Amino acid sequence: MSTRDFISGEAELGSESDDNDYDEETGDPINKSRKQRQDFDDSSEEEDDDDEEEEQKIRDGFIVDEEEDEDEEDRSRRRKEKRKRRREEREQEEEILDEEDLDLIGEANPEFARRPKEEPKFKRLKRGHKEDDVGKGAPDLFDSDEEDDGQTQFRNNRVEDEFDDFIEEDFPEEDGRYASKDDAEVSRPHGRGIDAMKAGLDEDALEDFNNAFGDGNDYKWALDMENEHPEDLVITEDGHAISKPIELKDVFEPSQLAERMLTDEDNLIRATDEPERFQIARKPYKRLVLTDEQQKEEASWIANQMWNSKAGELGPDLRDLFQKAIAKVLEFYNVDEVEAPFIFQHRKDYLLHIERSPGSPGGPDKMTPHKLLNQAELWEVFRQDLRYRALIEKRNALERTYQKLTSQNDMRDPVIDELLPKAVEMEELQDLQEYLHFQYAAQLSDIALVNGSTNGTHKRPGSGRVVFEKIRASKVYGLVRAFGISADEFAQNAAREEGRRQYTEDPSDRPEVMAQSEDIIDPPAYPTPSQCLKAARAMFAEELFVSPRLRKTIRMDYYKNAILWVSRTDKGLRKIDEQHPYYDFKYLKNQNLRDILESPGRFLRMIRAEEEGLIEIKIRHRDFEGLRKSLLADLESDNFSDAAEAWNRERRETLTLALSKLDKIMLKSIKEFLKSRCEIQIASACREGLYYRLDQAPYKPKGLVLGTIPRVLALSNGSGNVGRDPVNWVFLDDDGRVLENGRFVELHLGDLERGTSNGADVSKFIELVQRRKPDAIAISGFSVDTTRLVQQIENIIKARDLRGAEYDDDDGNSKSDELEVVVTNDEVARLYQASERAIKEYPSLAPLSRYCIALARYLQGPLKEYTSLGKDIVSVQFDKHQQYLTQEIVLAYLETAICDIVNLVGVDINEAVADIRAASLLPYVAGLGPRKAQHMIRIINNNGGSVVARAELVGDPDQGKAQAVGPRVWNNCSSFLYVEYDVSDPASDYLDNTRVHPEDYELGRKMAADALELDEEDIEGEGGMAAMIRKLIRDEAQEKVNDLILEDYSEQLELRFNQKKRSTLETIRAELQVPFEELRHNFQTRLPTEEKYTMFTGEAPDALTPGMTVTLQIKRVSEDSVSGKLDCGIDGTVNMMEISKPIEVSAKTLYQAHQLVQAYIISVSFDLFRAELSLLEEKVNKKYKPRLDYASDEWDDKQEAQDTETLQPKDVSTGRIQRVVKHPLFQALNSTQAEEYLASLGRGDLVIRPSSRGPDHLAVTWKVADRLYQHLDVLELNKENEFSVGKILKIGNLTYSDLDELIVNHVKAMARKVDELMASDKFQKGSKTETDRWLTTYTEANPRRAAYAFCIDPKHPGYFYLCFKKGQLGNLHALHVKVIPRGFQLNNVAYGGMSDLQNGFKSIMASGASQQPNGMGGRL
Repeated sequence: MSTRDFISGEAELGSESDDNDYDEETGDPINKSRKQRQDFDDSSEEEDDDDEEEEQKIRDGFIVDEEEDEDEEDRSRRRKEKRKRRREEREQEEEILDEEDLDLIGEANPEFARRPKEEPKFKRLKRGHKEDDVGKGAPDLFDSDEEDDGQTQFRNNRVEDEFDDFIEEDFPEEDGRYASKDDAEVSRPHGRGIDAMKAGLDEDALEDFNNAFGDGNDYKWALDMENEHPEDLVITEDGHAISKPIELKDVFEPSQLAERMLTDEDNLIRATDEPERFQIARKPYKRLVLTDEQQKEEASWIANQMWNSKAGELGPDLRDLFQKAIAKVLEFYNVDEVEAPFIFQHRKDYLLHIERSPGSPGGPDKMTPHKLLNQAELWEVFRQDLRYRALIEKRNALERTYQKLTSQNDMRDPVIDELLPKAVEMEELQDLQEYLHFQYAAQLSDIALVNGSTNGTHKRPGSGRVVFEKIRASKVYGLVRAFGISADEFAQNAAREEGRRQYTEDPSDRPEVMAQSEDIIDPPAYPTPSQCLKAARAMFAEELFVSPRLRKTIRMDYYKNAILWVSRTDKGLRKIDEQHPYYDFKYLKNQNLRDILESPGRFLRMIRAEEEGLIEIKIRHRDFEGLRKSLLADLESDNFSDAAEAWNRERRETLTLALSKLDKIMLKSIKEFLKSRCEIQIASACREGLYYRLDQAPYKPKGLVLGTIPRVLALSNGSGNVGRDPVNWVFLDDDGRVLENGRFVELHLGDLERGTSNGADVSKFIELVQRRKPDAIAISGFSVDTTRLVQQIENIIKARDLRGAEYDDDDGNSKSDELEVVVTNDEVARLYQASERAIKEYPSLAPLSRYCIALARYLQGPLKEYTSLGKDIVSVQFDKHQQYLTQEIVLAYLETAICDIVNLVGVDINEAVADIRAASLLPYVAGLGPRKAQHMIRIINNNGGSVVARAELVGDPDQGKAQAVGPRVWNNCSSFLYVEYDVSDPASDYLDNTRVHPEDYELGRKMAADALELDEEDIEGEGGMAAMIRKLIRDEAQEKVNDLILEDYSEQLELRFNQKKRSTLETIRAELQVPFEELRHNFQTRLPTEEKYTMFTGEAPDALTPGMTVTLQIKRVSEDSVSGKLDCGIDGTVNMMEISKPIEVSAKTLYQAHQLVQAYIISVSFDLFRAELSLLEEKVNKKYKPRLDYASDEWDDKQEAQDTETLQPKDVSTGRIQRVVKHPLFQALNSTQAEEYLASLGRGDLVIRPSSRGPDHLAVTWKVADRLYQHLDVLELNKENEFSVGKILKIGNLTYSDLDELIVNHVKAMARKVDELMASDKFQKGSKTETDRWLTTYTEANPRRAAYAFCIDPKHPGYFYLCFKKGQLGNLHALHVKVIPRGFQLNNVAYGGMSDLQNGFKSIMASGASQQPNGMGGRL
């Protein structure tokens, strides 16, 4: 191996011996690039002759006197024109030749080797790296596996026929067609170009050389940049200038740095001594500092936000304590900077309220604990803290804008002064901002121009605002004042604020009279009274519209009285039928906000349906007219006169205009509010779903301690059929290592009575279990057939009495139990099996074996399996409505569940350093994150690779230990990172192996000393307080701590240090006895029925309900029963009473195996994966309608009935109802509509539709390819009536018993053949003309070879052209290939597959049967 092998991306430089070829006669050099071009470029042959003549003249020393020579200027001009023409021809040639053309050309030129494309190592390199290898000549681009065309091939003394190698050509062997990529770079070229005279090259040859190899200036830019950018140099201490060191950002793309968390921002997060999640979440509010008053306000604000969901649990008496708990949690967050898991573990006493009540006479008081905040609510407090910070930042910005306004204009606005300090919702601040920019648009524009800054609150006034500014500045505004009450005064009346009643005053003149006065008319903008009055109405309506007080009042009223209903669109009318997932709200009405929030998933589906254009969500006020009348009463005057009545009419008109605009923003506000709340509820449900899965200890074998890692044998049949397809298995030891893997096929037990023997692999399975002694067997798969595998394994275990590991029972006797089979949740295994991580860990194993590994690991502990997924965890479904949330929201909530469980379980820090799966837990430890966890592992490795004590993590300069985390982060994470206690190591501390925080170590030691009943002298004699726990462990006296009265301890701590430590003392007592005891629930060995059903069928249980009609594939038929499989894989059975009437008719006379029939669901047993069905016609034809749990006034039955009537297809000419076939693929469409319907669907999809040929015909339209559809005529025979489907269906000469059989055995069969043909390497995607051009190019490059290809015939759907050409001189021919259900038809001969078709074609060609006029063979 040379140094070259270690260099990546080396440029290729040809040696001097390779640069030129030499003429055989003269020995003179010949330009190699031109020679290669002659091999394949016929178009330049004439020019090359000219070039040779010129070269010959130069070689011969051709000198012409001035008298004989042509004019030098003319010669130069002709030379330039010739070079230009040749350059244009080369460019055209390069544009024409595509990848396949180059391959074909390469086959005719063996030395013409094309370099394979090379992916750059990085997306972009800033300087000093090449974009790609350059300077390679044509010979480096192509290669060929063909023999030298110059040698004539002979076989049996005869020249080979051009079709002799047709079959060989179809499947060529890969023998190194493409040249390997050079893997090294060379340093900067020393030369600055080539001296043409010294090289013996004329101008044309030099141009060709430069085009191929460059002019030597490719990297001149790098040299220039060094001279032009002296800032890239740094001055050393001795005054020398050296190049600035290359940083990562100089080499990698920003996106790559961000992906690897190596940006400057990431480095700052690592270095900052603050919890990583805090830094990221608070980044937008980094500069915000809350005042003392704002901090007090925040606790009340958050309590108000959360109380509605907590009131039912706590009751009104605990409202104040609830707010105090929130205030304390905010102090922990913002002052102590500790995360939620730390608070829950070490500050739990502040989250509880112990209610004392008198106990029994003479007994102790009764203590009733109340959880003021739980784990999920701690995270919610943090999220609300972020929302409050956003609110305060917005309010502060608005206050700064207002202060500038008042200081520069010497004015105050009473509305802003009163409402801005009281604004507690973002909507209120938005209202105040809009009011400010409406009321003082001109002044704010001036301020913005002067200051050059908007502070994020200034908005450019729109055209409407400019109009209102003109009105305010004109005399017309006097007419606005004449309305007799301001917008804010009216809003005070509407808000019903006590003592704030404002009365409306009427002018003495009527509005139209007042508008005629010179004090109002203001030409040229407002020259007439009507224009003035119109402008005044618009202005006053706008003032009402932007009034923040009025908006708040109306918004509150809307939230109380809003009613939601759904209006289907024209698209939704036809798209949403009874089987559609949106049907349950298609006609929904009269839903208040509480109803919506009780079904959050339904509302999110409504939002999605509205985005798809299927429905429109409408919201209105329950009593809008009542609201309008109430507001009018607060706006109108109480006077009685003609003028007062006229002004009241103006006020009514103005209020109507304002309310119409307010209604729109109220509806938008309510919809956004509902969406936000529903998303939070679904995200919380996802969190609970993940928490439920994580809150499982590893599978516990009987007799072993909870938390012990089991040995697991995992098996799976995947999606295969048990007994026919292999079953993969792996065995994992208790360290998670794969010790053995393999496959079984036959695992069925024999039957002595029937004379059948055991399957061939039964003995192998028994031997494996007895040898490896697994603690449990994990099984899962992708189909219902997996239940058969479970049954087979359980039968073997029971028949051969296979048992798990032995253990001692309560009496000390050795005992073992029957080996347990666990059907395992496989949602992680499905993601793992094909992931990059799995392939990297086990590259030699099959995906199904890797799937089994993940199953076994799941039994050994689900936590690591979920954390190892990283961000891919959002691909796991924890709630059926999860898909309607953004991944960012889901991931944020899932992360909180993982954090809670990881910090509950703890992380062995030394294991995390050594094991990548254990390291995946570190980012979820309190205070850490992916960046700090990564940094911690790196520092620990630098410090020696292991941790002896928790205190090492903050660094120890005396021992040369670098700091892995700062003190504040260490305070967060230290108690959740444990170090195993080593009794033989004096430096090992028992408490470092417990959940006890270092701040409480002294409490633990004091409790140990008290438990040992040692006084101060004894303590000193034992080596001090630090040795107390070591003595407690050594003496095995841990149980003595149970005798301590912790209540006295906690009271003393609260009195002396104002610290609540009752729960902490309980934790210390428990940890002194069993460190890091497993607190999770036992592993769930029995999956819920619905979860197992979904896992094996891929469908939710509600997708299969009684009353539905489904397709049954019959497997067995007896005299009195029919059984088969549904599409989802479960068994379907039909008893004698549900087959036919009369029941005396044998089922065998009506049905046969492999038949597809429609069946009605009577009942479904999800645990047995079985459905009871009916084949009775009256039930099968019964229309299914989902049962909806709505009150009579919540579903628009009238609208549904009208839509049902509208959807009844009717003949345009007769008005008669068209035929409707009860089949899920039937639609009342014509041929054009059918093609439009199928346009967005996939190849092979179809629609059944009425036929224009009469009631005894149906039409089937299926998609052959993009914009290509075939219409099949189906003849119906044995019809019971005009509207029923015939019992015999015929397409041409083919007969089918029902539509399902026709679909599967005819349409889908042809679609598979189309897929097979289009997947062939002989298929061309273009038109016939393009295919012919390809054949021409190929045969020109390979003159002695024949070629053929397939392409679509767009004029005849279902047919393909087979185009061929016999060598370069042969004519273009084409045959038609017809796709049939059984294969392909060529020249009226059927072929089963592509290989048969190709071989048949070659046989036809060899026999000369293809000679036909005009090159066409076959007939349509």
